[in-house]
Amino acid sequence: MNFAGKVVIVTGASSGIGAATAVFLSKLGAKLSLTGRNVENLQKVSKDCEKSTATFSIAADLTKEHDIENIIKNTVDHYGQLDVLVNNAGIIETGTIENTSLAQYDRLMNTNVRSIYYLTMLAVPHLLKTKGNIVNVSSVNGIRSFPGVLAYNISKASVDQLTRCVALELAPKGVRVNCVNPGVILTELQRRGGLSEEQYAAFLERTKETHALGRPGKPDEVAATIAFLASDLASNITGASVPVDGGRHAMCPR
Repeated sequence: MNFAGKVVIVTGASSGIGAATAVFLSKLGAKLSLTGRNVENLQKVSKDCEKSTATFSIAADLTKEHDIENIIKNTVDHYGQLDVLVNNAGIIETGTIENTSLAQYDRLMNTNVRSIYYLTMLAVPHLLKTKGNIVNVSSVNGIRSFPGVLAYNISKASVDQLTRCVALELAPKGVRVNCVNPGVILTELQRRGGLSEEQYAAFLERTKETHALGRPGKPDEVAATIAFLASDLASNITGASVPVDGGRHAMCPR
């Protein structure tokens, strides 16, 4: 995998899978445009990436249209092109049909789906010029059903469908669109979603049963898959949802 001369936007790059993807791609020679809400963390990740490649940072809140517009404009103004868009930023919250408010639903959908829709819309004219590609970060929750995180499940299923539809629309124009579907990954996502330390410890312990490989995944493992899909090695792959979940998607109760 070689990204020399390629310009890559990574959203949600200040932590977790986004940060790991940024560092991974930096070592492969990509010119990076990194976005995130946590400016301090974003600066730390940028410094790690700068050891290997050119890095440009943009503080952004993806629920704000103006911030999304700035990401594309500032990246193209800075580098002169765009080759890959990695739509990674996302949030999770717990709740069922009985207690998920419309405000919570809107919060999940705006962050996890609407922002990707708008970023993709604005990025496409530039990706057409470079015959680039898009990698979305979905979840095993997008391809399997789980209780207790209803709005999150809906948002990730939407990301998978968006991936497939846009892939078909852009395939004749030479632009590929794929997504990865992580299982439980060792990031701050669940804690930010409301789990206490005790609940999170129990959640990780349960991965021994819920993931066929018997463990949670690491951010680097997702980053490697994102890099593969974004690379020329995946030149004949589009519209795919690739599980990076230790086999969780294949499991059924027995």
